Amino acid sequence: MRIDKYLKVSRLIKRRTVAKDVCVGEKISINGRTVKPSAEVKIGDRVILELGNHVIEVQVLSTPNSVKANEAHTLYELIRDERKTES
Repeated sequence: MRIDKYLKVSRLIKRRTVAKDVCVGEKISINGRTVKPSAEVKIGDRVILELGNHVIEVQVLSTPNSVKANEAHTLYELIRDERKTES
């Protein structure tokens, strides 16, 4: 599955167009590699999102084409969720 679609389906980012823009802005990496919106994501991959001063790292558990909103959190395991602080 494409990373931009996965981010939308998993509800990590609310809209696919926003997910695409974040990827184009080089804020998404899969297994340590910065990726484009068309990059494929597979089960077991580690995805890092850098959204402003917020960093989220997840491990992909499933990649279905659609899922109900209340089940979206089952698609990934949260590894890290932190806010960077400016000194």
